Amino acid sequence: MNLPAIWAIYKFEMARFFRSILQSFVSPVISTSLYFVVFGAAIGSRIDQVEGVSYGAFIVPGLVMLSVMTQAISNASFGIYFPKFIGTIYELLSAPVNFLEIVLGFVGAAATKALFIGVVILGTAAFFVDLQIMHPVAMVIFLLLTCMSFSLLGFIIGIWARNFEQLQLVPLLVVTPLVFLGGSFYSISMLPPAWQTVAYFNPVVYLVSGFRWSFFGLADVPIAVSLLAIAGFTAICLAAVWWIFKTGWRIRT
Repeated sequence: MNLPAIWAIYKFEMARFFRSILQSFVSPVISTSLYFVVFGAAIGSRIDQVEGVSYGAFIVPGLVMLSVMTQAISNASFGIYFPKFIGTIYELLSAPVNFLEIVLGFVGAAATKALFIGVVILGTAAFFVDLQIMHPVAMVIFLLLTCMSFSLLGFIIGIWARNFEQLQLVPLLVVTPLVFLGGSFYSISMLPPAWQTVAYFNPVVYLVSGFRWSFFGLADVPIAVSLLAIAGFTAICLAAVWWIFKTGWRIRT
């Protein structure tokens, strides 16, 4: 394992993040505050509690998941797409590093950035609601797995994209709608039976449900199923990345 190479890639990507640290810090704080104003105040005044939890606190795990997923995808996809765009990826491919070391550097940096945003949102939420975490270890595990798995997805999107428009296509048209429809701001049990069945085909439901369980002990699906879902998703992404580097799909073109 070429640790200096991994560290060099990781440090380079993190330096890009710290150059815009103010924007990276302020933006999620403002967005989270607006969500609490719109959802927590406006809707929360009509929905007092959801399964015994105040609505303001109930939406916190969904807010964290929404931001972590989108940030992980965005950072990882741009991180690998930009070297493709300017042609420096060929220097990386010709260096004495294998695909695993390249992935660890880019994905590790993107996951770190997403984790930072998640922590910022949790801290911001604490100013609005009385937040208690029943299973802190499980919360950290779910948060780390989500950061890593969606950073891998973002890495795949960055390799697939041929232009900046395609880079934003999947996050805007696929991931964000899935998060909003995945029980981020409501419980799946509140839906009619037919729509509950449809919701279970949404993979984000299992992530949000497991993450919410770590806060309140409430889940729309069993916690074991949530863990299997995110583990399976991570395995699929890893297999896709391995295939991309094995075949050179859209890396050398």
